[in-house]
Amino acid sequence: MNRRKSCGWRAAPSGQTAAQGNNSPPLTGASNPRRLPIRRAAAIITADKHTWFCALPMTPTPAHSRQTSFGYFLKRALDVVVSLVALTLTSPLWILTSLWIYLQDFGPIFYRQERMGLDAQPFEALKLRSMQVNNFAVDELGQTTLSSPLVTPAGKFARRFKIDELPQLINVLRGDMTLVGPRPTVRSQVETYTPVQLRRQSVLPGATGWAQINGGIELDWNQRIVLDVWYVDHWSLWLDFKILSRTLGVILFGEKPNPAALAEAEAYARQAYPEGGWGYE
Repeated sequence: MNRRKSCGWRAAPSGQTAAQGNNSPPLTGASNPRRLPIRRAAAIITADKHTWFCALPMTPTPAHSRQTSFGYFLKRALDVVVSLVALTLTSPLWILTSLWIYLQDFGPIFYRQERMGLDAQPFEALKLRSMQVNNFAVDELGQTTLSSPLVTPAGKFARRFKIDELPQLINVLRGDMTLVGPRPTVRSQVETYTPVQLRRQSVLPGATGWAQINGGIELDWNQRIVLDVWYVDHWSLWLDFKILSRTLGVILFGEKPNPAALAEAEAYARQAYPEGGWGYE
């Protein structure tokens, strides 16, 4: 059964909708004929406390059908087993790094931040702190690189070899995240997503993902999002294994853009979503 509902704001100030982002199509049932098959409706709480619900049809693609049945059970089992093993084997590494982080400025070891997860619901993501303690908002900092003056010596080492992200395996065990999926992002970015881009919120966020092994921080956000949408629409356990195996290469040799993967994702987006809304068409 294909249940259809319109997308829109439950309430908006002065009878107008809040900002949707420059690329967002109209969020009404009549003017947005293509609705995306995701598992549940997405709900986003905006800064002014108004809620946007995009209730989309529940007819799944084959990938989503697998991820919501036995395939999802296997994916979750893999998450738990691999996370427990990885936390155990890497504990000396991230404990020593934690000590280095603390001794360099006697500040907090962990960095906790709200990120948006499945169905755009917030959760607290854990990382080892890699920057000096500061009062900058996330939007002010933008994309932080190893060359940023705020990144500490311990932080540069932790970021280069992804050690700062090891505590996110705790998020995986808690069910907030999965091993492989789109990286969790902040509320302010998700609030600007089009319905097509919101597909990346229809699965659990991951510790690693298709965008990370094909360029990661070397790509702009639109490029990463279109890679994430490709992953969501092509999900399989085999693809997850492929991403996990290639993640080791990223840790050892760094992130390098993969033009072929990006071109494939862009070509797919143009074909699957001809009405636009997938990034930089």
